[in-house]
Amino acid sequence: MRRIPDGRHRVRRTPTATWLARLAGQIAGRVRHASPTYLLASVIFALAPSLSNARDALPIERLALPPGFYVEVLSDQVPGARGMSLGPKGTLFVGSRGQGKVYAITLDPSRAYAAKVRTIASGLNMPVGVAMRNGALYVSAVSRILKFDDIENRLDNPPKPVVVFDKLPTDTHHGWRYIAFGPDKRLYVGVGAPCNSCRRDENRYAMIGSMKPDGSDWRVIARGVRNTVGFDWQPGTNTLWFTDNGRDEMGDDVPDDELNRLTRAGEHFGYPYCHAGDVADPEFGRMRTCEAFTPPMARLGPHVAALGMRFYTGRQFPENYRGSIFIAEHGSWNRSRKVGYRVVRVVLDARGAVTKQEVFAQGWLADDDTVWGRPVDLLTLPDGSLLISDDYAGAIYRITYRKP
Repeated sequence: MRRIPDGRHRVRRTPTATWLARLAGQIAGRVRHASPTYLLASVIFALAPSLSNARDALPIERLALPPGFYVEVLSDQVPGARGMSLGPKGTLFVGSRGQGKVYAITLDPSRAYAAKVRTIASGLNMPVGVAMRNGALYVSAVSRILKFDDIENRLDNPPKPVVVFDKLPTDTHHGWRYIAFGPDKRLYVGVGAPCNSCRRDENRYAMIGSMKPDGSDWRVIARGVRNTVGFDWQPGTNTLWFTDNGRDEMGDDVPDDELNRLTRAGEHFGYPYCHAGDVADPEFGRMRTCEAFTPPMARLGPHVAALGMRFYTGRQFPENYRGSIFIAEHGSWNRSRKVGYRVVRVVLDARGAVTKQEVFAQGWLADDDTVWGRPVDLLTLPDGSLLISDDYAGAIYRITYRKP
């Protein structure tokens, strides 16, 4: 294991490389008394299907993590990987955006790699969000919420989806929707603004809504939310927290993305009048002042594209990580120099106030602004390891911890 100058650990040998080395040793043992030519040919023949995989492997050795943390590629066969949800039988479901597909990943018993990746749905309209309840998989598809019943027992013969709800906006600008079930057993849906900055019906756009699992009793629970693609509930309080992407075209350094907390139904978080708590919109800011809205709990940085966020609920990581918020920063596009392309950790105190923000995983963005990966969503597995989806590399990473 190598160290980088700031004392953070780079990853160790990938599982694929370890397996290749082990297999090469086994082959060498079997042909110990054979000629060198025969040995070389045997190794090349046996490893031929894997050599291309090793050669094309993702450069996870570039990723930097705190001491004791390790990263491996769970799968790099998940094109456009976005939202994630875990089934009760341990199947990992993953949505996508432009690919129009929903994947089901069967994990090996150690959860060290994906034993099998299936496509259980295709041809859908930006099925970014996935959520499980009572054995059924719910999938967002812009204007519709779909449901695949008893899906884990039908991975090889998926059922046709049932339309649960079809009254969401059809706009595709910010039309990809994150979804999740809350502690109240309702399905929550993010509905973005159909523009960079504009005024639209606040009961249809730039908000978060919720419904019963059968699609009834639709309610708007938060307004003034430009585009949230990640939310979660704080353990112990069941309070909803969510990320929100700040508007573009106001320069490199304004406004910040937001981390917000909902304290009451119908709360307004400022868009399109006010951004990041105190930045008046150049077009709509004169209509309503920033003081009229709920400010963010934390400013996350301009243009970082904060997407998925999860409270860490496992016990594998050190105790001081428990209850922390992990946020996937997808990375900027409307900026002269790129920022984001990393995972950050937000620490809260007992009252829920933010006490610290720090980088947890980085290296997808190089110093020369080249990019090889873009984090999207996060998920804690039952063993306490943390998954990260990456739609740019089409991969799922798994982060584990062992005390140094």
